[in-house]
Amino acid sequence: MPAANQQIHLAARPKGFPKPSDFRLVKGAIPEPADGQFLVGISYLSVDPYMRGRMNAARSYAEPQKLDEVMGGGAVGKVLASRHRDFAEGEYVSGFFGWQQYALSDGAGVTKVDPRVAPISTALGVLGMPGLTAYFGLLDICAPRAGETVVVSGAAGAVGSTAGQIARIAGCRVVGIAGSDDKIRWITRDLGFDAGLNYKTESLDRLKELCPNGIDCYFDNVGGATSDAIFPLMNTKGRASVCGQISLYNLAEPELGARLLPFVLVRTLTVKGFLVFQYAERYSEGLAQLTHWFQEGKLKYRETVADGIENAVAAFLGMLRGENVGKQLVRISELGVGS
Repeated sequence: MPAANQQIHLAARPKGFPKPSDFRLVKGAIPEPADGQFLVGISYLSVDPYMRGRMNAARSYAEPQKLDEVMGGGAVGKVLASRHRDFAEGEYVSGFFGWQQYALSDGAGVTKVDPRVAPISTALGVLGMPGLTAYFGLLDICAPRAGETVVVSGAAGAVGSTAGQIARIAGCRVVGIAGSDDKIRWITRDLGFDAGLNYKTESLDRLKELCPNGIDCYFDNVGGATSDAIFPLMNTKGRASVCGQISLYNLAEPELGARLLPFVLVRTLTVKGFLVFQYAERYSEGLAQLTHWFQEGKLKYRETVADGIENAVAAFLGMLRGENVGKQLVRISELGVGS
């Protein structure tokens, strides 16, 4: 085992799009578990859009990320040493371990991962928080019915790709919006989306052609101009699930947009924002169903993987720029990959 634990700390609060200098790579001692604790060797850590919001000092649904402390985030790895009666050495676990090579835990919020069911990396993607976000956000809020049209923005990301596949399982026509031809090919050829739109090379006006019967459900990961184009196409009694607004996260100044509430009024739309942790009591339900679909071959996934803790920041910034296809991960070690 190495002599040091490398961590990524937030060094400064970003103004606009984050810079590498807003972060710092720090070395410290590998902690030893006390009674009731265990030590995890991190195999993969997750970088996610919500982390950008936590870097601001402004009040939000979660406490801001503290400066000069390890960046918070989900990770999966292997128990290397344990003084906790419920977690044994050699078990695989996922939890909010942060951007570091080794983490101590008392078991709170930690889930055991069975590598015989799926690769452990999926505990951070299709069989983890992103998958649960798609499951509850789509089925609970949009409640899609067979034959309806569902539009997903950010459709090639970890959440959007899963939401679109669940809509297909529900018997819906699914249209995905993404930012490259490769992403559009993936969601249409491999994931079964009925159509896709590359917003970087095509006009959003093409949604009228792709959704000739209007839009019944909108799973929104992006916000901004994309949502401005979608709301006028929503059908009466349509439903919109607001999961993320990544197009707005890095703006130095707020941008002016369309006024969407008239469409909410005259078409009696239901628009609801949600946070996945509000469904914590139902995680087991969601995970069981996602795993069932996964084992049936109905849920597919893709991962973009960067190697090494030193590349975590670059992976995070690339994800914010939309460079990843599927789930963006950082591989820290091979400790949890079949060893």
